[in-house]
Amino acid sequence: MTAVAEAPFLGVARSLQGRRWRLRNADERLALALAQRAGLPEVLGRVLAGRGVDPDSLDDHLNPSLRRLLPDPSRFRDMDAAADRLAAAIIAGDSVAVFGDYDVDGATSSALLARFFASLGRPLRVYIPDRLKEGYGPNAPALRALAAEGVKLVITVDCGTLAFAPLEDAAAAGLEVVVVDHHLAEPELPRAVAVINPNRLDEQPGFGQLAAVGVAFLLVVAVNRRLRERGFYNADTRPEPDLMGWLDLVALGTVCDVVPLTGVNRALVAQGIRILRGRGNAGLAALADAAGMAEPPGAYHLGFLMGPRVNAGGRVGRADLGTRLLACDDPREAAAMAAELDRYNRERQEIEAGVLAEAMAELEHVPDEAALALVARAGWHPGVIGIVAARIREAAGRPSFVIALDDESGLGKGSGRSIPGVDLGAAVVAAGQAGLLVNGGGHAMAAGLTVEAAKLNELKAFLNTRLAAAVAAAGASASLGIDGALGIGGANAALFDQLEKLGPYGSGNPEPRFALPAARVVTADVVGEKHVRCLLAAADGGGPRLRAIAFRSLDGEFGPALLQARQTGAPLHLAGHLRADHWRGERRVQFVLEDAARP
Repeated sequence: MTAVAEAPFLGVARSLQGRRWRLRNADERLALALAQRAGLPEVLGRVLAGRGVDPDSLDDHLNPSLRRLLPDPSRFRDMDAAADRLAAAIIAGDSVAVFGDYDVDGATSSALLARFFASLGRPLRVYIPDRLKEGYGPNAPALRALAAEGVKLVITVDCGTLAFAPLEDAAAAGLEVVVVDHHLAEPELPRAVAVINPNRLDEQPGFGQLAAVGVAFLLVVAVNRRLRERGFYNADTRPEPDLMGWLDLVALGTVCDVVPLTGVNRALVAQGIRILRGRGNAGLAALADAAGMAEPPGAYHLGFLMGPRVNAGGRVGRADLGTRLLACDDPREAAAMAAELDRYNRERQEIEAGVLAEAMAELEHVPDEAALALVARAGWHPGVIGIVAARIREAAGRPSFVIALDDESGLGKGSGRSIPGVDLGAAVVAAGQAGLLVNGGGHAMAAGLTVEAAKLNELKAFLNTRLAAAVAAAGASASLGIDGALGIGGANAALFDQLEKLGPYGSGNPEPRFALPAARVVTADVVGEKHVRCLLAAADGGGPRLRAIAFRSLDGEFGPALLQARQTGAPLHLAGHLRADHWRGERRVQFVLEDAARP
C-alpha cells in the first residue's frame, strides 16, 4: 500500500523560504494527558509530545535534576584510571598541563580544569593550539615542548581520540596522557593512560550526547572523590571546592557545541544557567556585559551572544584568550579580555561576510541533487569556515562543508555542519578510514577535516554517496516543523512564561515554533542590516498588536514580502518563535519571524 503524504500545515506546500510546513508529530491524546498532568495549556502539551516526552519522562523534562540524572563517573571506561592518576599527580605536586581545543567546548573544558586545580592550590599549564599554525588536536611539537617544560601529565580536552601519532610521540617524550573527549572514535584507541569518551565503541550506551565539558565535569567529580578518599582535604586549611559553582562553564560549552539538550545535558544546562545568573564568574560576567546583555541569560544568549565571542579568539585572534577569560577572577582583567574578544568578534564578522558572499557564489555551482553542499576556494580564512558552513547549510537545506584551500601547502581545511538525522561525523571518520583525509573527525551535527587538494573531488563523491540515503530520509530542505497555531492575542507574555518552563531549548529540544494564520502586517520597516521590523494584527486589523522581527530577511522573497504586505494589506501566514524583548528595563514579547506564506 502506498503511504499517503501528510497534508501541509495551513496548506503551505511551498513557503516564501521554499519550505513545506508540517505539523510536528504529536499524539493528541498524549499531548492532552501531558498538559493535564503538568497543569499546562494544551498547546504546551503538544510541544512536549512533539519532543518525545511521555508521562514517565515528564518530571525529568520539566524539573531536570542532577541528583537523578548525573551518572556515577565510574560507569565510564578508563574514568577510574584517570581519576587515580590525576589524584596522585595532584597530591605529589607533579606538573600537569591541559591541551584544549580552541572552540567554546574546549575553552570551557580547559577553564573548568584550571579552576579546579587553582582551588586545590595547584598550578595547571594551559595550552591551546593556534588554529592556523597548528590546527585541531594534539600535535607532536607542542607535546614535546610541554615535556621540555617539565610537564609529566597532559589532559587533552575536546580532542585526542584520533591523535594516534602525536600521542605515540608524547609517550616517547616521557609524557603520560589522559584523553577527555566526546568525538566519534574508531575501534583502535590512541596510546594513553586513559581515554574517557562516551562515544568509544566499547562504551556502554546512554551518554553519547555529552559535550567534552560535560565529560570534563564528570572527571572533576571523580578526581575530587579520589582526593577526598585519600584525605587530601581539610575543613580548616584545604576545604573541598564547590563543583556545582562551575556549572555555568558546563552550560556554556554544552549549548555552544550544539549537542542534544536531553537527559543529563538538560540538567547541566538548566542548573548552569541558574549559576550564570548569579554572575559569580568574573569572566562570564564581563563577557555578558561586552555582549550588551540586559536580560537574564538563557540558552539563546549562551549560543548566540556569549559563545561567538569566546570563539572569536580562536578564529581570528589569540587562541587561548577565551580560556583565560573564563578562568579569570579579576573583574578588571576580565573586562579587558572581554573587550578584546568583542573586537575580535567584530573582525570575525567582517571576514565572515566576505567569505560567505564567495561561498554563496560557489553554492550556485553545486547540483541540486547533491546530498552535500560542499564549497571550496583558496584564500578563505580557516577561522570562519565553521560559521559559514552553518549559513550554507541554512541556504541549501542540507549538510554542508566549507573548505579553505591553501595553494602553498596543497591542503584544504574544512568545517561541516549537518541537519537532524544525518551523522556527518561518522561520514568523515569513514572518509578517513578510506584514505581520503589527512585527518578528520567530529560528531553528528558538526565535523572538521584536512584534505589534500588533489583528493577533493574524490572526497566530494565519497561523502555524497555516503550521505545520500540519510539526507533523503531526513527530508533535507523540504519542511519546517510547527508546533501549532496561535492567534495574535494568544502570543503573549503569559504563554511565553509557560514556554520558559519547557526550556532550556537547543539541539534535541528545539525552541517551539508557532504559526500565525492570516496575520496582517500593520507596520513594517527595515532596521539594522537586512532586518525587517513589523507590527502584526489579526486579518481584519482589529484587536491586539504583536511586535515581530525577521532577521537577515531582505536578500530573498521573505523580507520584501513583509514590506509589500504592509502596503497592500494582504494577509500572510507567518511562522516563528516567541521571545522576550528587554528594552529600557521593560520586558515585552516579540515574535521572531522565520518564514511566511501567502494564504
